[in-house]
Amino acid sequence: MAENEYILAMKLTDNQHLTYCLNVHSGESWDENFAAIKNFTLKIRDAVAPSIPFGLGLRLSNEAASSLSDPQKIAEFNDFLTANNLYVFTVNAFPYGLFHRERVKENVYLPDWRYNERYDYTIQVADILASVIPKGGAASISTVPCSYKEWIKTESDVTAMVIRLMDTVEYFSRLEELLNRRIHLGLEPEPDCYLETTDDVLSFFAGPVKNEGVLYLAFKMKITETKAQKLIARHLGICFDTCHFALQFEDLGKSIKRISDAGILISKVQISSALSTNNSVAARSELKAFCDPVYLHQVKIKNNDTIISHSDLNQALQITKPNDNEKCRIHFHVPLYFKEYGSLSSTITELTPEFFKAIKNIPHLEIETYTFDVLPPDLRSIGIEKSVIKEYQWLLVHI
Repeated sequence: MAENEYILAMKLTDNQHLTYCLNVHSGESWDENFAAIKNFTLKIRDAVAPSIPFGLGLRLSNEAASSLSDPQKIAEFNDFLTANNLYVFTVNAFPYGLFHRERVKENVYLPDWRYNERYDYTIQVADILASVIPKGGAASISTVPCSYKEWIKTESDVTAMVIRLMDTVEYFSRLEELLNRRIHLGLEPEPDCYLETTDDVLSFFAGPVKNEGVLYLAFKMKITETKAQKLIARHLGICFDTCHFALQFEDLGKSIKRISDAGILISKVQISSALSTNNSVAARSELKAFCDPVYLHQVKIKNNDTIISHSDLNQALQITKPNDNEKCRIHFHVPLYFKEYGSLSSTITELTPEFFKAIKNIPHLEIETYTFDVLPPDLRSIGIEKSVIKEYQWLLVHI
């Protein structure tokens, strides 16, 4: 790592916590997660920031969280963190179950926030965080954007999600009162989900959360509505994934500002990029290499001011025709250093100086490129370890 990049890393850690999401490593159990930290993360730490505390962005499935909840395993993990100058400040608790090598697709959103299983899982993750962060510390949890959009049919579906989210706010607030450790939850807007765009976020917090959530929380906790609003603003917000918002052809800096100006917490920013191209014959041929049976790769096609959505890349290629005047963005996370693949590029151009200025006061930043294992073989030939190091190096130069 060049000297100027190392200095930048030092300055960054004075003001913000930066990590990479461990969901790039396959494995569903805690033992597999722990092994990935030992086998990969320590090497990445040594290359990026060898002499300063290094933040971890855990990915805990329900299975892994249940295992790590064992006091003996928590003690072992805490000892490991201390011995290796590591600390935890965020957890990806989005995928409840399997996330690698087998079909995930829309099942990644289940159970959604209509179900008690999602609440129970999130609380378990919060308890783990409260056991590994110091007193007075704060940690974030990213989660599903309420639900997959087509599953939400009635107002009662929305109410069920709001109630469980408010129960989570109550639990987090009591946890902070009891242990002096603040946990906050970030709903992560994603294509084709209940929360997808900046407008969706603003409407949800100004509508169901304000109109139902505040009253429910105030009544349940026997507090004023003003106090309930403050607790929501402290413990519930948005995980802002730059890949997802760029897919909507949104201005990332303006989107961050609109959400923040509405009093909504930006719990975490995931810095990532999506595939971008025009709808040409050549691009469509090259995109076939990015079709895979594991993840959903939603597609947004823009023609003038109209944006057409397709639920997966395979579907989009089958039912659309080439049109050089159309712009396409595909929900396929590519590494930050990715420049081109034939005629394909990425939304990295949306990570402008204005965007980085907009996030300068947001404490939790996370690199996220979970699709590394399903990249075309030539794009993953350098291996996960070197790829993540290159992403850090790219980001530290630009931030």
